Amino acid sequence: MSPVDSEEEDLTRKQRREQARAQRKALEEAEAAHAVRRKRITQLAVVVAVVVVAVVVIVVATSGGGSKKIEAGTPEATKTTAAVEGLVGGIPQNGNVIGNPAAPVTIQYFGDLECPICKEFTLGALPSILQQWVRTGKVKIEYRSLETATREPEVFKTQQVAALAAGKQAKMWQFIETFYHEQGEEGSGYVTESYLQGLARQVPGLNLTKWTEDRNDPALVEQVTSDGQAANAAGFTGTPSFLIGKTGGTMTTLNYGSSLTDPTGFDQAIEAQLKG
Repeated sequence: MSPVDSEEEDLTRKQRREQARAQRKALEEAEAAHAVRRKRITQLAVVVAVVVVAVVVIVVATSGGGSKKIEAGTPEATKTTAAVEGLVGGIPQNGNVIGNPAAPVTIQYFGDLECPICKEFTLGALPSILQQWVRTGKVKIEYRSLETATREPEVFKTQQVAALAAGKQAKMWQFIETFYHEQGEEGSGYVTESYLQGLARQVPGLNLTKWTEDRNDPALVEQVTSDGQAANAAGFTGTPSFLIGKTGGTMTTLNYGSSLTDPTGFDQAIEAQLKG
């Protein structure tokens, strides 16, 4: 081998070594970069998981299954109790009826305690009707049960019977109006035994032991069933729905118009019965 060939071979080996070093360096840098990316992805996944868990916890804590449970004795419960007492307090009650037993006009109000439209009526037209017509002894209102918004028949029966049981202590209207004021999201499953117990504790003067016993009265279940049958006979498919008539006489559908917040349609129907 000539000196020139030897130099060329040495140069080639040197180039190969440098090329190999460059390749190793590039590979090491690529692996390092990949490791960094993998670490960042892992960190991001952890952060996302923590955020998701936090959101779930917040939702559960704040929603309470679709309803924020209000404990008796809290400022919120006190506010609700004051509002309900202002609405129905001092008006005679007997079972599911509020108003003077000798009132010349009777309104039958078919409702579902989970119905948000019934809540609209409670907060809208009802206060005026109670003040102008019921407190003055001209009208009495019978609350009757019709399942519409409540998805589970057993839950519907349980909640309506709980209200009727309060009626055995002349407290049904305090119970149902507290329910409507604290109503949860429709279909969320918020109506539990704990929820019903919480409502009962917010009704001033309600004997909880007697209320619990009365909830086992089979006559109350029969009343819920007969209310539904009466609603079907009247052709009602939604709540709230109303019948009106002279007390002891024939009842006809109360056409209140298009608004459950404006009492005008109810006033006109009542005046027509009084004049008739």
